[in-house]
Amino acid sequence: MPELIPEPRYARFAREGDGDDGADVCVLDDPLLDAGPGTGGTARWLRRELGAATGWELPAPAAERTYGGGGRAVIRLVLRPELARSVGAESYELHVTRRWVLLEGADPAGLFYAAQTLRQLLGPEAYRRAPAAPGREWRLPVGGVQDGPRFGWRGMMLDVARHFMPKYGVLRYVDLLAAHKLNVLHLHLTDDQGWRVEIKRYPRLTEVGGWRPRSRWGHRASPLWNETPHGGFYTQDDIREIVAYAAERHVRVVPEIDVPGHSQAAIAAYPELGNTDVVDTGALEVWDDWGVNENVLAPTESVLRFYEGVFEELLELFPAEVSPFVHVGGDECPKEQWRASALAQERIRELGVDGEDGLQSWFIRHFDGWLAERGRRLIGWDEILEGGLAPGAAVSSWRGYAGGIAAAEAGHDVVMCPEQQVYLDHRQAGGADEPMPIGYVRSLEDVYRFEPVPPKLSAQAASHVLGAQANVWTEVMENQSRVDYQVFPRLAAFAEVVWSRLPDPDERDYAGFEARMGGHYRRLDALGVDYRPPGGPLPWQRRPGVLGRPIEGEPPNV
Repeated sequence: MPELIPEPRYARFAREGDGDDGADVCVLDDPLLDAGPGTGGTARWLRRELGAATGWELPAPAAERTYGGGGRAVIRLVLRPELARSVGAESYELHVTRRWVLLEGADPAGLFYAAQTLRQLLGPEAYRRAPAAPGREWRLPVGGVQDGPRFGWRGMMLDVARHFMPKYGVLRYVDLLAAHKLNVLHLHLTDDQGWRVEIKRYPRLTEVGGWRPRSRWGHRASPLWNETPHGGFYTQDDIREIVAYAAERHVRVVPEIDVPGHSQAAIAAYPELGNTDVVDTGALEVWDDWGVNENVLAPTESVLRFYEGVFEELLELFPAEVSPFVHVGGDECPKEQWRASALAQERIRELGVDGEDGLQSWFIRHFDGWLAERGRRLIGWDEILEGGLAPGAAVSSWRGYAGGIAAAEAGHDVVMCPEQQVYLDHRQAGGADEPMPIGYVRSLEDVYRFEPVPPKLSAQAASHVLGAQANVWTEVMENQSRVDYQVFPRLAAFAEVVWSRLPDPDERDYAGFEARMGGHYRRLDALGVDYRPPGGPLPWQRRPGVLGRPIEGEPPNV
């Protein structure tokens, strides 16, 4: 069987040599591309990507559209909406005969995933950026696939605030997500260590907040520093390009702007945003360290108006049809400054909220209503449950399953991303060569056995689990190569978890998955992904002498 990842619901192919006179294979030699109504996006993608790798021009067939006979082989693209009723949204069928290949999608996304499967069937060379040796014969096994995803939210969170990833690196990750049939890119755009999106009415957010003087090298316990100033940001045109590029590949982009914690970069740019009666906010710089920072937003109406201005520009950059959710963070907000601030204490009395925790909830509920009035849905880390949520808000459950369970049972939609299971900054093995080891060991097999829906959830609550995402925090990932190392190959296992209908975790065929990864590593090689090899890090992937924060033992199932 072909080494397909993620594993499809149904696939059956002839083994080469089983048929007579080549009846078991389809040989594609500069085939025609017959693109039916509504299939233009996938047709353009095939001409661009497969054309680059194979040299094919993929012209449209003549009007008679004959298949077989003595003519060229044909790849045909068709939308078949009835598949959505039988298989589900984003589903597809792929059929291969000796003379033609038929890709059918329930919708444009399903058709695009059929094209991704076709590319996998053609072999690792189909991922090249220039053709292989002239005369190479492209062969497909005769057979078919019927497939569709388990979850509608299949995502990865990429933290570009701690270490900035230039625009072309983000576009590359959009392609890598799409190649694994993942459909959400959650961009963590702001934090204490940097502000990464241009806001025209507040230029100092990037002029000042986009840069820090140095960076801690390793975990915050490390005595080492990288003294090179670090920064960067995406212009509004950059964001438009990222969003449009992702939409062409059926990837939704979820922007995150942190409130009220994780805000020192914003306060460094505009000191009036901070708690000025207890801190000399004018002396603050963009933070150069990791961890939870005590400098949080002041609970004032002027701060709300400031961030409404930020979100107004953000909504223009992330249109509702491709970015219905907006992430507001809401996590890890220390309360010490609010306790010491006379202004904050007066605000608590004015609002009648339950202490400092009530102030945090007041921030979140304000923006929940503000976004809802503009046709968007708020999503935040599971701390936003504290103090109660409006009905339309959704929760990213990161501290374990508990927050997601509580939210789902209360009728809120949930994205499962427990740090003990799918934080890809956590180390992949227990060896001493793992670079800057963080957290628990989360091996390829551990990720493959991750289950997004806890068994204790009622059936009704389980319907609120939108899906899951793997989170990539970049404190100790200083460049694209380090991100690749932490993300791959584990993202392939995660993709199968959220796409395929797998058995219970203990019953999953990890040996079969590992065998299919043999072919997938060759695809990753062709794509230039600097993944962690199965045998451990290569010499240039290690970081000897740089402290991490390893945690021993099995992670708690909380």
